[in-house]
Amino acid sequence: MLKPESLSAVSRANRGGITISTFISIVVAIVVFSILILVHEAGHFTAAKLSGVKVNEFSLGMGPAILKHKKGETQYSLRIFPIGGFVSMEGEDAASDDKRSFFRAKLWKRMVIICSGAIMNIVLGFLLAVVFILLSSVHTTVVSGFYNGSVSNKTGLRAGDRIVAINGSSVHISTDILYDLVVINDKTVNLVVERGNKIVKLPDVQFPLVDDGNGGKAMTSDFSLQPENKTVFTVIRQSYYWTVATVKVVWVTLYEMVKGRYTVKDLSGPVGVSAAMGEAASAGLLPLLFMTILITVNLGVVNLLPLPALDGGRLLFLIIEAIRRKPLKPEVEGNIHFAGFVALMLLVVLITFNDLAKLNVFSMLGGLFH
Repeated sequence: MLKPESLSAVSRANRGGITISTFISIVVAIVVFSILILVHEAGHFTAAKLSGVKVNEFSLGMGPAILKHKKGETQYSLRIFPIGGFVSMEGEDAASDDKRSFFRAKLWKRMVIICSGAIMNIVLGFLLAVVFILLSSVHTTVVSGFYNGSVSNKTGLRAGDRIVAINGSSVHISTDILYDLVVINDKTVNLVVERGNKIVKLPDVQFPLVDDGNGGKAMTSDFSLQPENKTVFTVIRQSYYWTVATVKVVWVTLYEMVKGRYTVKDLSGPVGVSAAMGEAASAGLLPLLFMTILITVNLGVVNLLPLPALDGGRLLFLIIEAIRRKPLKPEVEGNIHFAGFVALMLLVVLITFNDLAKLNVFSMLGGLFH
């Protein structure tokens, strides 16, 4: 997940004890996470059913089951820990003679089933973006004016310029500008703008620097943009490009981690993300929607990484099967995914420990014994 830039509201709650607002924020975070996981698993479930694959269990949550209901061949369960969920298909991780087992389904159907969860999360991000845009104002990429103390207007940018590219990356909507400036790790950028009827290149344009939440600096815009009238076309267009931009930000962040700009300590797990979501919820509906869009797209993209235990890891094995025209034994693949799951859980524990340390939870607990 992308690291939340601010956890101040939660820190204040910790210093003052658990308040009603803190409790409500926790409930909101649990509800939102549950919905995102439900959508993800529903994607797998629906694709499996449509492909004729037998689904043994559809579960929301992890750990011991607290509610069970069997309808037809599938058991639906609610488990005690409201984090995670799964769809258990016949023959997914073990050999099965059932003609409707996952292992016996056509290769392309299995690929669709594996990818459908992540796709549903990204589609949900698009739908939430539609709602967000309908409830808020929409802007073009045309500069209408500059804020006090702006520096971009002193280094080439002018009012009336339509920004079309930043460092070679195409700009379609205002969100592209915001995201590109945040992820670019530099002091200046190269802009391409449409000025009148001409395309003008603006090298080394400067922008104000702000704290990026990781001990470094990131650029931020110092100008206002012209508003855009809402039509069915503009709403769909804005929502589509916003979703694409969010996917891009996730990939860029992962790439920056590989390069060393971010480390494991900079990641946030369920605790940190819940804290940020709680703060967003206390700020209002639009901030909560914005945070939810980021999280659901994150969930979709990260699940497609080619790592064991993730959907992308399972997809990788299917691609290998397509190349060698021979699948691995389900038991072997199942053991690899189990090892990956254990490693993933250890990483989650480490990240959660970091989250708790950032929130001063250990200091707070220590005070209870003195």
